[in-house]
Amino acid sequence: MSITEIIDGNQAAAHIAYKTSEVCAIYPITPSSAMGEWADEWSSDERTNIFGQVPTIMEMQSEAGAAGAIHGALQGGALASTFTCSQGLLLMIPNMYKIAGELTPTVFHIAARALATHA
Repeated sequence: MSITEIIDGNQAAAHIAYKTSEVCAIYPITPSSAMGEWADEWSSDERTNIFGQVPTIMEMQSEAGAAGAIHGALQGGALASTFTCSQGLLLMIPNMYKIAGELTPTVFHIAARALATHA
């Protein structure tokens, strides 16, 4: 008998990202913080992905650092993904251009949030 579990969108996105990635670079920024926290918790519990490996979860010090870590992991041949919000995505643009220019596939999981209109 299956067990029904109710989860929110962040947990659903984190579950898929974790199961299909070898590396996740995270930087906690609301409202996407929960996705990184879930992935980090599952890695600490040594849960395996669909490849039978425990993904490497790296917490970075900025959104740019997370995007740079993803770029490096992709260049090393790893399946990598990250989590951010719409505001954090703006800070990842330079690395996104490099990733796209190199025709390297990856997934950025984005939680919607209003963009700041002032500093």
